Amino acid sequence: MSSPVRPVFPFSAIVAQEEMKQALLSSAVDPGIGGVLVFGDRGTGKSTAVRALAALLPPMRAVVGCRYGCDPGAGDALCEECREKAAHAALKSKLLPVPVVDMPLGVTEDRVVGALDLERALSQGVKAFEPGLLARANRGFLYIDEVNLLEDHLVDLLIDVAASGENVVEREGLSVRHPARFVLIGSGNPEEGELRPQLLDRFGLSVEVKTPDNLSERVDVVRRRDEFDRDKQGFIARWKKHEDALRRRVVAGRKRLADIQVPDAVLESAAKLCMNLGTDGLRAELTLLRAARALASYEQAREVEIAHVRRVAPSALRHRLRRDPLDESGSSMRVERALQEVFGA
Repeated sequence: MSSPVRPVFPFSAIVAQEEMKQALLSSAVDPGIGGVLVFGDRGTGKSTAVRALAALLPPMRAVVGCRYGCDPGAGDALCEECREKAAHAALKSKLLPVPVVDMPLGVTEDRVVGALDLERALSQGVKAFEPGLLARANRGFLYIDEVNLLEDHLVDLLIDVAASGENVVEREGLSVRHPARFVLIGSGNPEEGELRPQLLDRFGLSVEVKTPDNLSERVDVVRRRDEFDRDKQGFIARWKKHEDALRRRVVAGRKRLADIQVPDAVLESAAKLCMNLGTDGLRAELTLLRAARALASYEQAREVEIAHVRRVAPSALRHRLRRDPLDESGSSMRVERALQEVFGA
């Protein structure tokens, strides 16, 4: 018997935090952007926004009985079990909600990647694989709170899987590989420690959230949360039209994404901006353009414009800047200053 679906606060009812919402929606339109890092104060709706986004998205079609939620049309990206089934018959599928998997601090490596199913090994003498968190997160979201406190060996593991989109496990004579493509969402408080540069660079976008200092916004946040806590189903029903409209925009944005063009002038401006900031490598430009294209597609534009680049630049670039000992201004201020120099007021 399946457990009842837990009511989730509507994404469209989240007050303020526009940069965070923009980054999450862009990642929903194009999961290939590389995930979102959310740093800021506690109690600012970070985990609420992630769960709300997953609930907003349309259900995904998955192979019946697949432990990894394989897309029946994925072809070579199917797991070994699904490929074997597909060789003999058409794969049956069903609709499933997009998964959001929490990766708690202190979790063991076996819990993350998967391990030998001890119960079957002891009772049946069979070596079988017990999938871990990466398997459950496939095609969904892997959410890590306090990501800056994650142990180094798990950081290395996540870097490898995020780069390959595949989890490889070799344990006690088992050798298993399965798809592990997910949107990585990390949150934390920068005052509690910095994130390792290798993992920091793997996040496509980085946003800063703060406690609202506007009286009306604070009142709206408290009022809406109180209404939700007192009557969850009623509150969700009142926001259903807004949620449906957002869902349609995300779905349409996904379909339109491949057709969105990037003019040479916009490409050159993006490269100038990254050169001005002295970013290492070309990942900054690639992520900047990918995020700008996703935003343009979400907003039903025909091509990427300078305005789209300007809006996503802080999220795409602030975490890729080298430290300048002669410049005491924060990374967000440095990006804004570079935007002024490259694009003007």
